[in-house]
Amino acid sequence: MKSLLLLTASGPLLILTSHESLRDPKLLDVLKEKGIGKFVAFEVPVSVARERYGGHFHAVESNLHETDDLRVLDFNGQRVFQLFRFDELGAPILQEQR
Repeated sequence: MKSLLLLTASGPLLILTSHESLRDPKLLDVLKEKGIGKFVAFEVPVSVARERYGGHFHAVESNLHETDDLRVLDFNGQRVFQLFRFDELGAPILQEQR
């Protein structure tokens, strides 16, 4: 499982995904279907996201199965930016699909 912070045109999202990589074509297709084709992403350590979100993380995680591509953990950009420091995030990944 991966936890990813996506900076999108409509705002930040924190997602959980069962895909091993953000570069997985199936995950990119799912994001594109949801209107997210261009974004900057940062991997968030799952342990840190679990700690910061507590019971909410557990509820979202328990609904993530191998057949599910992703779940949104948080779509409140202000909260996401308050919960995570930049030095806790992985290197930025730039993605642009046409």
